[in-house]
Amino acid sequence: MREVILCKYGEIVLKGLNKSYFESLLTAQIKRRLKELGTCDISTCQSVLYIEPRSDDFDFEEALRRVNTVFGISAVIRAAACEKDMEEIKKTAAEYLPRYIKGTETFKVTGKRSDKRFPFTSPEISAEVGGAVLEKVPGLKVDLYSPQRIFHVEVRENAAYLHAEGTRGAGGIPCGSAGRALLLLSGGIDSPVAGYMMAKRGAVIDALHFESFPYTSERAKEKVVSLAHILAEYTGKLNMHVISLTRIQEQMRRSVEEEYFTLLLRRSMMRLAERCARKYYCEAIVTGESLGQVASQTMQALGVTDRVVDMPVFRPCIGMDKEEIIAIARKINTFETSILPYEDCCTVFTPKHPKTRPSLDRVEEQEKRMDFSSLEDEAFANTEEITVKRY
Repeated sequence: MREVILCKYGEIVLKGLNKSYFESLLTAQIKRRLKELGTCDISTCQSVLYIEPRSDDFDFEEALRRVNTVFGISAVIRAAACEKDMEEIKKTAAEYLPRYIKGTETFKVTGKRSDKRFPFTSPEISAEVGGAVLEKVPGLKVDLYSPQRIFHVEVRENAAYLHAEGTRGAGGIPCGSAGRALLLLSGGIDSPVAGYMMAKRGAVIDALHFESFPYTSERAKEKVVSLAHILAEYTGKLNMHVISLTRIQEQMRRSVEEEYFTLLLRRSMMRLAERCARKYYCEAIVTGESLGQVASQTMQALGVTDRVVDMPVFRPCIGMDKEEIIAIARKINTFETSILPYEDCCTVFTPKHPKTRPSLDRVEEQEKRMDFSSLEDEAFANTEEITVKRY
């Protein structure tokens, strides 16, 4: 008996003539993630990707965990494979399926015959395999309507596969199918979620972090690097850029009215982000902003902020409330790191009463009070590069 991993496609099945392109991206992603786990064969057929170990040292459990984070897969299934012979299928069922029976009183078997040359129909497959399981586990009962456990037998092109219910995959479409985007990665809860959501829609992610040393600590930057490592579990290799805003913020404190600090800082960050994005061939900027969550995230403030860039700004969290964002952060394991009590640049020199409904004219008037251009040139020239390599 040999165990394999079946990865069922998600949206890829809807891609028509472009399906092979998405399949190739998905296969390449999985090969990269599994290459250090031992030797295995990876193949695709009938909208399923098959992972079959070829060495005794193949880390099957870790492979299961890793493919669950690959975008483009709707379900991940651990299965036993055998020859397409009914006696062999029944023998495999009697050996393999009872491990999933513990604590179960009722079950049913669903048969699926993708290979129509197989001489048994789907209902006949279900009946034969169900009988083999009942013979192996006395006292077990069949319940066709509300069973505690459902077993599946799939007779496909190359083999027959037997399994219990799989786990839900990461969904979405493969990374690399929708261009490259630059994520503004703070130390908060929202921005890692925004990066995850864009990667799920096929974007390759680079990250830009703004620091304000010595007002923000080295521990604060290390926290963000840790978040990038967790995010790379889903995005693959992630390049992170770090820009210091200290000199810009200190000059703002001396030159502009306090209520405009946050708006002018956000505009400066967006200009620097666009320069960074163009340098590294990113086609869009991604932020974790949610409408109305803080003073700088009103419609008027976001409009004033976006006026300084000439590329798309995506905000995947824009219509979500905090509880929804936190739920995703917990799911992708960034929440506990995000809530570590280290400050970020946006908490430095925070105004007591920030402007929430700014006019563009008034903001631009404030902006003319200091030389943002030369300060931004200096900050950009000193960008720190960090490679966060996961798989």
